[in-house]
Amino acid sequence: MKPKKELIRIVRDKEGVISIDFTGKKAGRGAYICRNIDCFVKAQKGRKLEKTFETSIDEAIYTALKQQLEEYNV
Repeated sequence: MKPKKELIRIVRDKEGVISIDFTGKKAGRGAYICRNIDCFVKAQKGRKLEKTFETSIDEAIYTALKQQLEEYNV
């Protein structure tokens, strides 16, 4: 468990678009992961986001999310 401010929210909006919500204020169903890239990789391997959002997630989306997360942590 970590404070909410130390986590990044990944959100799926009404249209089914999945994105990283750095502000934590986007509308939609959200899932939280720590800011560490290793947490994201573990979530990807364990299909945690697919289970949370109850939908399949294309590898291109994972790649784009990982890139956004890497740019954010620079």
